[in-house]
Amino acid sequence: MRRLLVTGASGHLGGVLADRAAAAGWEVVGTYMSQRPRDVDWRAVELDVRDPDAVARLLADVRPDAVIHSAYRQDGPDAWATTADGARHVAEAAARRGSRLVHMSTDVVFSGRLGRPLREDDPVDPITAYGCAKAAAEEAVSSACPEALIVRTSLIYGGPGAPRSRHEEVALLAARGENDWTFFVDELRCPIQVDDLAVALLELVDTERAGVLHLAGPDAVDRLELARMVVASAGGDPDRLRGGPSTGDRPTDCRLDSGRAYALLSRPPRGVRTVLGAGR
Repeated sequence: MRRLLVTGASGHLGGVLADRAAAAGWEVVGTYMSQRPRDVDWRAVELDVRDPDAVARLLADVRPDAVIHSAYRQDGPDAWATTADGARHVAEAAARRGSRLVHMSTDVVFSGRLGRPLREDDPVDPITAYGCAKAAAEEAVSSACPEALIVRTSLIYGGPGAPRSRHEEVALLAARGENDWTFFVDELRCPIQVDDLAVALLELVDTERAGVLHLAGPDAVDRLELARMVVASAGGDPDRLRGGPSTGDRPTDCRLDSGRAYALLSRPPRGVRTVLGAGR
């Protein structure tokens, strides 16, 4: 039985990915930092990716055939050490073990100022702290493990019957009047359903593709349209949501051209309008 190590398995993507891999016949080890996953069909172990010795010990113990690195921290004092340095530690350990590495990255390594779908060979130009950390992580992974696949994705959501993302929870709270939130009308992204992404990643593990690959959904939507679809699919009133322009320090048009990834997959991801429309 092949063995898969999933870092960040207590997160939205990591947990679904670990579940999907276990159901597909992998022996799965999933890591967590502060919240241990409960009632799962795989082995959960604590790991601080900021500690290179701990990362090396875990990979020596698990001896994974493949590693999917999804652990990160978006903000806070430990964000850089977790997101950028942690990626380097995982890549170095995977390279020493000869494990296949798939590293998760993001569309916000771009500023979104080009005004067109972004390709893998477009230069990164992050304008947020998180985007800068993710760009540094990509560079570290490429240097430490040239055979690694670096997958840039977009906003991840659950939709009907799936675990909800933070983006969905914020929209639902706003529709209920439990928070005061402005959903940006000038920030374009290509959301991807979490199960679709997990299935695609497991398929990409078995390819020899290396370097950067874009993998997002086929529909480009702004933040307000996404929030309205989330609320409508859950039976709420989308007219209670408020839209407006973003601040100037955020990425804008971060549409990803995922054509290269789609050509490698047996089933490309569904569009967000298809997934959330099914829940109405």
